[in-house]
Amino acid sequence: MLVQDRSLPKPTSKPHQLFLNNHFLQPKTFVFPKWLSFNLFKIATISVLAFTIAALFFLYTNNDSPTTFLCFNSKSHSKIPTPIELPRINFNSIPPISDKSSNFASFTSDRWIVVSVSDPPSDSLRKLVRIKGWQVLAIGNSKTPLDWSLKGAIYLSMEDQAKLEFRILEYLPYDSHLRKSVGYLFAIQHGAKMIFDGDDRGEVVDGDLGKHFDLKLSKASVMQERILQYSDENPNRTVVNPYVHFGQRSVWPRGLPLENVGEIGHEEFYGEVFGGMQYIQQGISNGLPDVDSVFYLTRRSGSEALDIKFDEHAPKVALPQGMMVPLNSFNTLFHSNAFWALMLPVSVSTMASDVLRGYWAQRLLWEIGGHVVVYPPTVHRYDNVEAYPFTEEKDFHVNVGRLIKFLVSWRSGKVKLFDRILELSFLMAKEGFWTEKDVSFTAAWLEDLLAVGYVQPRLKAIKLDQLRPTTIGHADRKEFVPQKLPSVHLAVKESETVNYEIGNLIRWRKFFGNVVVIMFVSGPVERAALEWKLLYGRVFKTVVILSDTTKADLAVEQATLDQVYKYLPKIFDRFAGAEGFLFLRDNTILNYWNLLQADKTKLWITDKVPQSWTTFSIEGEGSEWFSKQADMVKKVVSTMPVHLQVNYKESSTSKQSLMICNSEVFYIPQQFVGDFVDLVGLVGKSGIHNKVAMPMFFMAMDLPYKYDSVLNTMIHKPEASLSNSSNIYSAQVPAVYPWTVSSESDFVELIRSMAIGDPLLMELL
Repeated sequence: MLVQDRSLPKPTSKPHQLFLNNHFLQPKTFVFPKWLSFNLFKIATISVLAFTIAALFFLYTNNDSPTTFLCFNSKSHSKIPTPIELPRINFNSIPPISDKSSNFASFTSDRWIVVSVSDPPSDSLRKLVRIKGWQVLAIGNSKTPLDWSLKGAIYLSMEDQAKLEFRILEYLPYDSHLRKSVGYLFAIQHGAKMIFDGDDRGEVVDGDLGKHFDLKLSKASVMQERILQYSDENPNRTVVNPYVHFGQRSVWPRGLPLENVGEIGHEEFYGEVFGGMQYIQQGISNGLPDVDSVFYLTRRSGSEALDIKFDEHAPKVALPQGMMVPLNSFNTLFHSNAFWALMLPVSVSTMASDVLRGYWAQRLLWEIGGHVVVYPPTVHRYDNVEAYPFTEEKDFHVNVGRLIKFLVSWRSGKVKLFDRILELSFLMAKEGFWTEKDVSFTAAWLEDLLAVGYVQPRLKAIKLDQLRPTTIGHADRKEFVPQKLPSVHLAVKESETVNYEIGNLIRWRKFFGNVVVIMFVSGPVERAALEWKLLYGRVFKTVVILSDTTKADLAVEQATLDQVYKYLPKIFDRFAGAEGFLFLRDNTILNYWNLLQADKTKLWITDKVPQSWTTFSIEGEGSEWFSKQADMVKKVVSTMPVHLQVNYKESSTSKQSLMICNSEVFYIPQQFVGDFVDLVGLVGKSGIHNKVAMPMFFMAMDLPYKYDSVLNTMIHKPEASLSNSSNIYSAQVPAVYPWTVSSESDFVELIRSMAIGDPLLMELL
């Protein structure tokens, strides 16, 4: 409008022309009131516009989400995320890339040590250069000194890397060790048959990699060698801490799920596997091993450097298919069949990159029949750097347990390895383990591998979907008892008799110390009441025992299982200051060490556990009982307060069916106690069964998608109820059903099984 006002209109009439002439051309004495009156509209318009711009700018700069600062946050204005797409690549038509720019174009070597360098050459790196038969390749980044040089090492500066024409270059950060991926490709391009992924802080023990690792896999002696292998009898065991095998029960590697840290018992027995397929070989590091920030920041005493020793005489140990171990990027040997596994992801934090790579690589390694072997100490690393923050590891601390589960269950129908690699990377992005950037990076990596002359290995038939053997014959069992070497415990030197388990007990007690366990005992309480209190009372605030009969001398209170929910408000009132209440039946075992990731402000129940939470039709033959229960539920629902009734109706799937829950275990936080008590009051004297009442209560208290999922992975096998179910027990799940304890010997067997997760339980025997 203002621009248009500045242009003169076409003459249309004489009076208008006169007005223009009089107003713009004839000089007049300036009179402010008259001028103000004539321009009032323009002044007002400009003022409103200026005020509006200022207001918008203020709101924009002071709002957390500028795009929504004027409530433009409706679905019609929100940006719809672009779905991740699987790249389509013809791996048969990748043009070659040759080294035309570096000073080492004609150089070849079959053994390479690849390191990242940000500082001037270290003494450890100078020793690496002197290892016979190996070529050191140092990869620079934006932090590397411009004059970096070391005799005997090949150094690729940022400028040198840019000239190599690799596709991956556009995805790599400038200031990170993740640029080692360029080095891997360079080494392969120059004849590599094996690559040692190292760093400039590690000194190879005795200066000889061949003394520790298996370098010639095709050698008859290597192929005929029998290597100890972790037992695969337990299908629920998908990750192990290799440090236990090498004498350090109190130490865990970076990348091990924190919920598995407490598994410090040594192997009862091992199996064996022939050598020759250990395409990825993980070494153990003395001094400063590969530990996470949780260990480092709680075990390091002031300025005293960590100096941890592992058993150098312990035998190497292999991982079977279906079981994984954390791998790192500073003490790992890759044979050519696993060169594709060297790729370091770029969309996660730098401290999580090699952890995710390791798990991703292990799963894909099974596709070609290979496996990982962990070796006794191969390097010594010095603890002379500043600690990195916990936030650098968040990408794997949050997701690593879920990642392992996802990888173990993944299957592919692709006919070539690279297609499966790309597919898995794509699915990992869809699951949120890394981003779409790493899908594109994977595609570029695979193309570059082919471009530098790498030939993808052939797939081999794997039998992951077949059930693991239930037993290993005694003749095939191999025993090895690890040493118990001195370590560090909460920044204090640990003797052989001081156990790491105490720290776990303190941690569990801190987490559950204000949670009340309510246990219903169906068996003889005289034999079990005290045992249950001893078992769970060590960790929880208290244990309330309910049973069909009262036993005052044992503090056993009377309640009926069919309507036990009506007794719970009395316990809630008695422990009004408790953080929450965990109900448990005596035929269900609670592995409390696996509940630390749960949200104690949310409801927990087994709504995602088949056979524990089921739906029954209220119509047809044999549905009379269910129909009567459903009628009582409808009456209660009709009297519910609005918030409970709305939740229930939104959660209910069908009016012609009834939800049933066996209620073996559930948790009610303090914030839902009031609703629970109100619901019990609404039920009144009606005969709603506990199996019907509990799903009704939970669906009314909150929507199912808001429940914490901690119990979803419990073992629930009703068909095992006729026998004592030690064969189905796993220390890696939150709970196990069923387990019958009817005698002292049953309890002893239970304690011995649970001691896998809480070794201090053995003190109860």
